Amino acid sequence: MPGAPLIFDRKLLRARQARARKLGPVTFLTEQVAEDLAERLHAVVRTFPIAMDLGSPGGAVQRALAREAAIGRLISVKARAGEMGCTVVADEEMLPFADASIDLAVSVLALHTVNDLPGTLVQVRRALKPDGLFLAALLGGDTLTELRQSFALAEAELDGGVSPHVAPFADVRELGALLQRAGFALPVADVDRVTVRYSSVFSLMHDLRGMGATNVLIERKRQPLRRATLLRMAQLYAENFADPDDKLRATFDIVWLSGWVPHPSQQQPLRPGSARTRLADALGVTELPAGDKTGR
Repeated sequence: MPGAPLIFDRKLLRARQARARKLGPVTFLTEQVAEDLAERLHAVVRTFPIAMDLGSPGGAVQRALAREAAIGRLISVKARAGEMGCTVVADEEMLPFADASIDLAVSVLALHTVNDLPGTLVQVRRALKPDGLFLAALLGGDTLTELRQSFALAEAELDGGVSPHVAPFADVRELGALLQRAGFALPVADVDRVTVRYSSVFSLMHDLRGMGATNVLIERKRQPLRRATLLRMAQLYAENFADPDDKLRATFDIVWLSGWVPHPSQQQPLRPGSARTRLADALGVTELPAGDKTGR
C-alpha cells in the first residue's frame, strides 16, 4: 500500500522553527488559540488524568491548561528535546504511546504541516482510552489567501508562471470527514476566522518567519525570488487587500476538530424503524401515499 504523499519538507520545517525560536518567536496567534482551547475544554464536564499536547509550538498550551483543574498530568510531545515544555521527543506522525493510554489529546497549530494527517489521527485515536477526547486547532480554509493570490498574480505577470509560496490548507468539511475515517465518534469541525492587520506585507512576512511558518513545500521553487516580483507582489497586495486606513488584511482560518473515542455510554443513533412517532405527526402535516402529489 503506498505511503502518504510528501507535501512538506519536515526537516526544513524543524530548521525554520528552530531559527524562529533563536531569533525571537512571534507567538500572538498561538497564545490566542491556546486560550481558546482552554475555554473549550473548560466547558467539558470531565476530568482527564493524563493529557497529551501534540506538537504545539512554545509553551502557550502548557500555560493555558495549567489553570484547568480537570487536567492531571500533561505530556508535551515535541520534535526536539530543547523545545519549551518538552517531556517526550517524538514526531507528530510517529507517536510512541501504547493503545488506550491517555485520556485527552490536544494540539494547537501543528497538525496542518504533517504529511500523513489521516495516519496521525488514527494513531491519536488508538492512544486515547475509550471515551477519550481529541481536541485540536490547525490552520485551514482560506488562511493567507491574500498572500497566495498576490504571489500568483505577480508571478503570472512578470515570470510567466506560478510557483507555490503558501501551503495548501484543507477545507473544514474535508477535515471533519478525516475524523470519521479515523474512527472518532461525535466528530465536530468548525472554523474561527482571525483577521490580522499589517502596515505592509513585509511586516506579515516578518511575522511568518517568527512563527516558523515560511514556505516548506517539497515543490517550492528553489531559485531566489526576484526583487521585481517581490515588489510587484507587495503592490498587488496593497491594491487588493487594504482597508480604508491603508492597513493590509491577513486571514488566518483556525479549524477546530473534536471527537471522542467510541464508548457505550455515548449517544447512539436509533436503529432504522425504531421510531415511535411518525415524521408527519412531528411536523404537523398530512402524510400522502407514495405517488400522490400535493395540490397547488
